[in-house]
Amino acid sequence: MMNTNTSPNSQPRPLELWGGLECTVNRVRDDYFSQLDRNGHAERACDVQRFASLGIRAIRYPVLWERTAPDGVDKADWSWPDERLPALREAGVTPIAGLVHHGSGPRDTSLLDPAFPERLAEYAAAVAARYPWLEYYTPVNEPCTTARFAGLYGVWYPHARDDRSFIQALLVQCRAVVLCMRAIRKVNPNAKLVQTDDLGKTYSTPELAHVADFYNERRWLAWDLLCGMIGPEHKLWNYLTGTGIDEADILWFRDNPCPPDVIGVNYYVTSERWLDHRPERYPQHHRGVADGIPCADIEASRALATPTAGIGPLLSEVWERYRLPLSITEAHIDANREDQLRWLLEIWQAAHTARDNGVDLRAVTVWSLLGSFDWNSLVTENRGYYEPGPFDVRSPLPRPTALARMMRELASGQPLTNPVLRGQGWWRRPGRFLCPPVATPAALASIAAPSHRLNGASAAPILITGASGTLGRAFARVCQKRNLAYKLLSRHDMDIADPASVDRALSHHKPWAVINTCGYVRVDDAEQEAERCFRENTVGAAILAEACARHGVHLTTFSSDLVFDGRHDRPYVESDPVSPLNVYGRSKAQSETAVLDKHPGALVVRTSAFFGPWDRHNFVTLALGALERGERFVAANDMTVSPTYVPDLVHTCLDLAVDRESGIWHLNNVGAVTWYALAKMAAEKAGIATDSLEARPGTAMELAAARPAYSVLHSERAILLPKLENALDRYLELRGVDDPEYEELVKTAESRQPVASGHRQQEETPAEAFHMQSS
Repeated sequence: MMNTNTSPNSQPRPLELWGGLECTVNRVRDDYFSQLDRNGHAERACDVQRFASLGIRAIRYPVLWERTAPDGVDKADWSWPDERLPALREAGVTPIAGLVHHGSGPRDTSLLDPAFPERLAEYAAAVAARYPWLEYYTPVNEPCTTARFAGLYGVWYPHARDDRSFIQALLVQCRAVVLCMRAIRKVNPNAKLVQTDDLGKTYSTPELAHVADFYNERRWLAWDLLCGMIGPEHKLWNYLTGTGIDEADILWFRDNPCPPDVIGVNYYVTSERWLDHRPERYPQHHRGVADGIPCADIEASRALATPTAGIGPLLSEVWERYRLPLSITEAHIDANREDQLRWLLEIWQAAHTARDNGVDLRAVTVWSLLGSFDWNSLVTENRGYYEPGPFDVRSPLPRPTALARMMRELASGQPLTNPVLRGQGWWRRPGRFLCPPVATPAALASIAAPSHRLNGASAAPILITGASGTLGRAFARVCQKRNLAYKLLSRHDMDIADPASVDRALSHHKPWAVINTCGYVRVDDAEQEAERCFRENTVGAAILAEACARHGVHLTTFSSDLVFDGRHDRPYVESDPVSPLNVYGRSKAQSETAVLDKHPGALVVRTSAFFGPWDRHNFVTLALGALERGERFVAANDMTVSPTYVPDLVHTCLDLAVDRESGIWHLNNVGAVTWYALAKMAAEKAGIATDSLEARPGTAMELAAARPAYSVLHSERAILLPKLENALDRYLELRGVDDPEYEELVKTAESRQPVASGHRQQEETPAEAFHMQSS
């Protein structure tokens, strides 16, 4: 890790790339939430080589008090850090040792315990003695933020909700930092403090300007304390002493300063806030009270008509206040993959701009290398909500995402290659608002315009085949929402079974990816139209795959659960041999082989039983409509499938395409039901009577094509879609809601269809869904 911004010959040293590992062990009452256990790194030493492969120079790495010495230093178990820390050093990655990360220590202490600082310092001394070569430390991560969550908001242990507890928790943590560094430096005089905290900013209407001013002073408190900058002259002195805290406890820091060697700035899209005295303009969950005034508190990006300039001006504020070296120690956004890439690019560019403006900025830290769990609930619940990072831990071994490739390019100074970077992130797009946009001069007076342009103008598109089909239109709709350039093509635009047509389209549009959603989908008719079925599903897919491979274009295409015969008594995984029972299934099985033979880099998605909010003809929508009208609805009760919610499928496929994943993947929502049980479950969730729902064996439904009795899909590669119950809940929230954007997209697609098109390419959808019921 570089220690200065300039080398001996006065040439600026390059901006470094660091990594971070989410390792929070927060306590909620008597429950502990450990990220290391949930992301699997606690048991996976081989991750060290994965981290090193990213090209990072340093890593924020846990040597946590709660995990290593919960029963005292004399009973510490050093086996875990004994294995990991030397491995990092041997891999050329400098550890920045974190001792407490959003935690409150062992069970017998807390952030309000006066003995906490001395006890943590005792542990820090033991760490330094055991690893005297360790140079960089973060004894306590984000002390001001943690004090707010644990002492002011009551979210984390010890769940206090008052200003005195907030200040006490802050003083306890900062005192612990001072004492820890004092103890560490007795062993290693060259040890350096990397002190992190969240750095945001609050903007407001004039009526709440005094509250915003207070919040904007409060954000500095931890760094101010460590730098010995707080005394009677400090702007918040009266607030601090007004809590009843002994002045001597505050002034102790002026007499015992411990300024950071590197100030670590953590910055998120939620870090910049907007306060408005008109709460009725905002969603209910953003409403509250500040200084006795009813108000709304919302992310600035969701409210301000003019986006803030982001982290750039905030870095300048830190530099002007402290004149100490800086690093961005957490850069992450919970978003679709392309916006994760765009966020990192924006942070990286802002860091370079800050350096050009004279800020001593050392590094940007990508957070978190293994992703994180349940931060959408501030890790207070175990809901299983996961945000991937450079690696996705939902696979048997962590799977590198597009972020990993981007990190390697940044670390080596290579040009960035991912085409989705040519687009603005959601926090700068028009559709970001959760309220009427605020655009008054008073509201925007302190917001600087962005000084950088993120991306170029012309973005290579995704070509989506199947303009007449539900799935193709769903991909187009989601691409619009995600600001991914795309072209939705009809058969007239590109006939995938015609090599010349495919080559013309690829040469003209120059896409980086193709999503093939067209094909023959009428399972029963295929028994009599085998030639046509194979032409559209097998021959066409192979021609498209060969052309995409030749043009260097990623391909995503779709297969079906009907490639299996249903004789298993367990869900089918990707490596199971195929054995289709009908013509349609055989066309898909042969398509899979042909596509991957012609284009090994293609992504072949097996899926099943679509339902979604954007078409009227899927099984769930038809069932609910009939039952609402009191009409008889018949569904098979002896055929078990794994239904798939179309929006989940589309989002996941796009993420995998951005990651340039390949091979066969099973993508479906987690759950196994018969068609009858699916209709019943959906109706009960919707509060619709099921008196007219009739179960019937599949053999009694006069189906021309044989179906497997059991075709449930599971994945040995990764479970990426949520549970079926969760998907049905979200489907019902959107059911019947008008979507003008989607209707306009449908009209546009239909208007582009030729009047006499012969047999149109159809949508690629598991059509058996439409044949499992009758009226």
